Amino acid sequence: MTVAAALVAADLALQRGIARWHGSGPVPAAVTKASLAEQRIELRMARDPRLARGVLAKLPSRLARDVDDDVAARRDLLLLAPKGKKGPPVRLGPALPVSRLRALYAEAQRRSAVPWQVLAAVNFVESDFGRLREASVDGAQGPMQFMPSTWAAYGRGDVHDPEAAILAAARFLHAAGAPADERAALLRYDPSHLYVDAVERYAGRLRRNPASLLVFYARVPLVR
Repeated sequence: MTVAAALVAADLALQRGIARWHGSGPVPAAVTKASLAEQRIELRMARDPRLARGVLAKLPSRLARDVDDDVAARRDLLLLAPKGKKGPPVRLGPALPVSRLRALYAEAQRRSAVPWQVLAAVNFVESDFGRLREASVDGAQGPMQFMPSTWAAYGRGDVHDPEAAILAAARFLHAAGAPADERAALLRYDPSHLYVDAVERYAGRLRRNPASLLVFYARVPLVR
């Protein structure tokens, strides 16, 4: 089976599994399996631009657009990873149920006008929806990865509490210019154009299809 055919098969299994699951209860094993297959192919593509170009040319248009965003975002994040700087040991924990996270994003949007898709994308990039529990190499903490000084200005309560962290991120991004200038606000959140591009690509997928939140939520953290 070619890489493109394997990716089409994995995506088909994933979409069928998500349609049955609807985000109610734990992620089904079949959804996790299909998601992991898709992740591994996209990671290969992110590390091999020539392979990526060849595969994308063979995909149906909807899937090609989604995979292009995923691969580009993954490539951005790989480039963003600190070089030669050992991070803390990885600590994993459970994420809130996806329905609860979706409600928190909506509440944060209601209060601060920051689109829920952006908040979800930040949550995904920063901590895989709270599954990655360690502080960053620079000392940022919690599911939205706040530095202590920034949390002191925008946070209320415990930086590790998902509700408090998501609402604080919305307050920060609103103060930084979102939604009027979303990219500039994200650049203040993390001063890297690679970071902004990754978040915007994931948010774009969520804008095109809100069910993509279930796709991202079903993914397994790929860590070394």
